Amino acid sequence: MVTALWKMGIKMRSLVLCAFGAVFVAQAHAAPATPADVVAAEREFAADGQARGWIAAFKKYAAADAIAFQPDPVNVQDAFKDQPDEPADRSLKWWPVWAGISQSGDLGFTTGPYTSGEQRFGHYFTVWAKQADGSWRWIYDGGPRNEVRSPLGPDTEPTHLAMARASAGSSAKAWAEVGEVEAKFAIAAQQNAKAAYLTHLSADARIMGSPALPATKASEHGAELDRRAASISFSPLGGRASRAGDLVYTYGDAKWTRDGQNRRGHYVRIWQKRSEGWMLVFDELLGVPPAPPPSSAQ
Repeated sequence: MVTALWKMGIKMRSLVLCAFGAVFVAQAHAAPATPADVVAAEREFAADGQARGWIAAFKKYAAADAIAFQPDPVNVQDAFKDQPDEPADRSLKWWPVWAGISQSGDLGFTTGPYTSGEQRFGHYFTVWAKQADGSWRWIYDGGPRNEVRSPLGPDTEPTHLAMARASAGSSAKAWAEVGEVEAKFAIAAQQNAKAAYLTHLSADARIMGSPALPATKASEHGAELDRRAASISFSPLGGRASRAGDLVYTYGDAKWTRDGQNRRGHYVRIWQKRSEGWMLVFDELLGVPPAPPPSSAQ
């Protein structure tokens, strides 16, 4: 009996070790996350918009907690739930030209040109989050109009933000660290917004928000920042950090004064953990159109 039980124990232990070995091998051979994952999701989203119309596509690909500015942040699913899916509108087109993803493969983004007819064009920015079922759904989408059409067409091969080589170690720690960085950034931006940005922008960062085409390299950052107010007040509203703690998306309110008028809008940012600390790799500042003056009494 003892010998039989001993043999059974050996057999069970071998099965357990084999099972652990199979899991280890599967993990070792799992495909690493790449920006191509979010590029594919964006292209599928855009193709669905062409096939079924943009409202239907937005409903399908927006996460349950997705937000957009209309002009203030709203839950997309709540905002669109009572809107009928209109007939397919092929005038609205968009395509990715730059993308990035977290080490953990659960948070990413894409950006690129959009067009709607012959006279309306600009650049979109989409933040993507991987869902529990493995699908990708966007959690933010929006961007400015431009004065000129982008020279980058739909056949442009997207370039990628290099994967982070540093990490805060967890989502919670990354969120706390970026919160501290943004708090100091906000104080500095009230004194000198351009200097505050230049302190935190990475050389490969992209920034946009004005009618000009996005600034895609360090030599263009200054010109885009000069189109913004000298002093800007920022206050955070939300966002998300990757599981790996290497990529963080944030958004919030912005207020400034231009031509003697109080203006407001919203910012959207992507922070990446690097050896020198948290660096701003994407930023867009979107203004809320001023209210039209009251009509005079007839």
